[in-house]
Amino acid sequence: MQKIFATLLVFLISYSFYAQTDTKAIPEKETKEFEIDSTLVLSLDTTLNTLYNVISGERGEERNWKQFKYLFKEDAKLIPSYKDEDDVYQVRYLSPKDYIKSSGKWLVEHGFFEKEIHRDVDIFGNIAQVYSTYESFYSESDEKPFMRGINSIQLLNDGTRWWIINIYWTQETPENQIPLNYLP
Repeated sequence: MQKIFATLLVFLISYSFYAQTDTKAIPEKETKEFEIDSTLVLSLDTTLNTLYNVISGERGEERNWKQFKYLFKEDAKLIPSYKDEDDVYQVRYLSPKDYIKSSGKWLVEHGFFEKEIHRDVDIFGNIAQVYSTYESFYSESDEKPFMRGINSIQLLNDGTRWWIINIYWTQETPENQIPLNYLP
């Protein structure tokens, strides 16, 4: 029974993040008090840490969406994969602005912390491919994650800074466990 509940919870959370929504229905909110810190994209490490930090926060805590959008190159995509009602894997293509509109309100209302627990990096010249394993929590004080998965992140260094080009991810499920080589 506990496995069924856990599977249902993961599905409901996945659906709230990745199901088709009317992105015009949720207004984008940017708080003027937030500023952009341009030093947070000078290294690959700070860029990735900023990605996780900027979407994380306790319930009721606004996110710095200006900093979030600053991480991405124009036309960058966030691409969640999920199983549809027919049990077939699908993808959804979101711009950073679409992501904010579809998930931003949920993150603030429920609290959300995504923590990287493992990273594999391949760099060739000015491009990087990162496999970043994450755990998700409702609060920073939670001891057990409610979800885990892997982000496949592609980045570009333009000679001055790192830009996120795409984030393509999938969540762990009972049938799709994270391989040991992607765990700490």
